[in-house]
Amino acid sequence: MVSQIEGSAGHLTEFVQAAGHFERYLADERNRSIHTLRAYRADINHLFVFAQQDGYASLNEIDLSCLRAWLGSLDRAGLQRSTIARRAATVRSFMAWAVREELIASNPALRLRAPKRQSTLPDVLSTTQLNPLFDAVQVASVGGNPSALRDRALLELLYGTGVRVGELVGLDIDHLDMDRRTLRVLGKGNKERTVPYGVPTATAVDDWLRRGRPQWAKPASGRALFTGPRGGRLDSRQARAVIQRLLSQTDSNANGPHSLRHSAATHLLDGGADLRAVQELLGHRSLATTQIYTHVSVDRLRRSYEQAHPRA
Repeated sequence: MVSQIEGSAGHLTEFVQAAGHFERYLADERNRSIHTLRAYRADINHLFVFAQQDGYASLNEIDLSCLRAWLGSLDRAGLQRSTIARRAATVRSFMAWAVREELIASNPALRLRAPKRQSTLPDVLSTTQLNPLFDAVQVASVGGNPSALRDRALLELLYGTGVRVGELVGLDIDHLDMDRRTLRVLGKGNKERTVPYGVPTATAVDDWLRRGRPQWAKPASGRALFTGPRGGRLDSRQARAVIQRLLSQTDSNANGPHSLRHSAATHLLDGGADLRAVQELLGHRSLATTQIYTHVSVDRLRRSYEQAHPRA
C-alpha cells in the first residue's frame, strides 16, 4: 500500500510523511501495540490511496465528501461493518491529530458516521463442555510428557485467569506469585494488572515448572514461563494452535484462546461477580467492553426462563 503512495507524484509524499509521524505518535505517546500500529497504518494508507485515485492531491484537500465516498467504497467491497467502523475510528483519530499538529486547517472527520458494529455474542463453552477437557489434559500429563504438561498449564491459565493469549506468552516465571496465586500481566497500552488464579491452575503450572519445563530449558529460554521443545519462548501462533487442537475435542464451535477468555468472563458473571471486578480482571479500558458478557448471561437466563417457566 505504501509503495502505491510512493510511486505517485512527488508532492504526494506528504501523505507518507504524515502517516509515519502519526504512527510514531501512537507508539511513543499512546503506547499502542505493534499490531495496533500496523492496523492503523494500513487503514490510513488505504484512505490515502483512495484519495489520490479520486483526485485529492494533498492532505488539506481531503474533505467529508472524500471520507464518505471512501467508506462507501469499503461497503461496496463487502467489508464487514465492524471493519468499516474500525477504519472510520482510525481516520477520526488521525484527523484530530493532524489538526493538533497543524497539518490541516480543520477536521473533516467531525461529522463522519460509520455503520454500527454488529452485535455478535462470543462463543462460550459451558462447564459441562470444559470439565471433560480439563480431565483429559490432566490424565495426559500424568506420565510427565513435557508437551502434555505445558498444554495443560496453558489451558488452565487461559481459562483460570481470562488473560489474552498475547499476554500469556509474554509471561516470565518472575511474574507469578505462587504463594498468593497471582500473575502480573502486561496488557494493552503497557498497562500492568494483577490477576488471581485458583488451585487447579496453580497445580498445573507447578507441574509444568517442576516436571516439564526443565526438560526443554535452554540458555535461550531465559525466564520465559512457556517454551517450545527447542527452548525458545512460545509465541502466540504456537499457543493458538495448541488451544485450537484441544478445543476441537469438545462438542462446541469454540476454536481459539479467546473462547476461553469469553467463557471465563461469562462464568464469573453467572456466578455473581461484580462487573467492575471482571473489567479489572480482563484488563478492559471501558466498562462497555465488559458489558457484552452480561448480554450473554441474560440470553442464557432468558432461554432457561422460556424452557422452565409455565407462563413463559
